[in-house]
Amino acid sequence: MIGRLNHVAIAVPDLDAATATYRDTLGARVSDPLALPEHGVTTVFVELPNTKIELLHPLGETSPVARFLEKSPSGGIHHVCYEVDDIEAAAARLRREGARVLGEVKTGAHGKPVLFLHPKDFCGTLVELEQA
Repeated sequence: MIGRLNHVAIAVPDLDAATATYRDTLGARVSDPLALPEHGVTTVFVELPNTKIELLHPLGETSPVARFLEKSPSGGIHHVCYEVDDIEAAAARLRREGARVLGEVKTGAHGKPVLFLHPKDFCGTLVELEQA
């Protein structure tokens, strides 16, 4: 059902500093910041030859990433994102198999449908699925 790894998301307390680290220290190509109010985050994507790193910073105090950073003030891996061919079919299958799908399908940072899966069902890792 899952396809390739789309990205690994890292919550960061300082988006400018994290962007500079990847761009200047590691020599990576980075995107401009993109505010996603529906998700409560601002993102920057670090382009790698085989995948992406998504730097996440809270957009507002009620952001899920703000809560993450309260527990881990220096940041850390927030979620992994895998591609699926059909997000609605994947959601239906996962629900049938007892997985907890968090919320409804939303539009993600790449303009494609995404949904999240509860970390307790996936080895302690928050999983995002994105329609390829």
